[in-house]
Amino acid sequence: MENRTPDNKKSVKEGFVGQQMIVLPPNIKRKISGTPLTKNFYLTAIGYYPRAFYHERERKSGSAQYILIYCTEGGGVIYLNGIPYELYPNSYFIIPKNTPHRYHSNESNPWSIYWVHFMGDLSESIYGRSLENAEPSVHPIPYDENRIKLFEQIYSIVEHGLNEKEMEIMNFNMLHFISSLIYYKEANPSIYNTDSISNSILYMKQHLNGKFGIEDLAAQQHLSVSHYSRSFKQKTGSSPINYFNQLKIQKSCQYLYFTDRSIKEICKELGFDDQYYFSRLFKSITGSSPSQYKKRHKK
Repeated sequence: MENRTPDNKKSVKEGFVGQQMIVLPPNIKRKISGTPLTKNFYLTAIGYYPRAFYHERERKSGSAQYILIYCTEGGGVIYLNGIPYELYPNSYFIIPKNTPHRYHSNESNPWSIYWVHFMGDLSESIYGRSLENAEPSVHPIPYDENRIKLFEQIYSIVEHGLNEKEMEIMNFNMLHFISSLIYYKEANPSIYNTDSISNSILYMKQHLNGKFGIEDLAAQQHLSVSHYSRSFKQKTGSSPINYFNQLKIQKSCQYLYFTDRSIKEICKELGFDDQYYFSRLFKSITGSSPSQYKKRHKK
């Protein structure tokens, strides 16, 4: 694994100030997996890492469980099958089981993440619902305080007791927590009563070399700036310009990772006139400069 931290710092798997983490012991996991009401879906580990500086983890053989990582602050990168997936505030990603992977938080703006390992007969199907066009994807999701309260309730149950009924409600609630992410669109039709925001996101992806202001993007969807901004925020948890910049930086990561294009060429390709602005934006999102990112991944 490449060393992505300064010489006087070491990457860490856990041990962050304010962290919460529980891994269920083998005997409890065996009991849950054999109980009719929980065997279809159950958690095996749960945790919260706030401002996780230098957090890094690699599993060369993957994990026997699915891993959900839900980012609420900062950012980080998950590498799966040679592809980097950038997590940012109010987004989540599910790592499939038995798949080699690596992830780390941003160096300058580390992520705060809620995470859970889960298994069960339904786990594969649930994971499948998180795919887009049969491929893994980072999903934006509006922040919901009730979702966080539900997670904290689940953690409290795991922490204070694991009798039969407690294990059942723990896993029922965890299924609800994950469903609130995966099925957010279907569960909130009022937010998705128009496809204008989806169309706008598609327009952004098709015009990554564009230089658009909020007025341009709203006009493209024939909406007022206030209505467009409010609808976009409700659906994605991000402002339109921040989201557009995220897409540009994600694309630049792919160029740096898979091609030999220079940073100057990438700037031109993605509509950045100012290379220094691009570098500052790239670092604010990924935690490293474009040159550092390219050097690290070309090793």
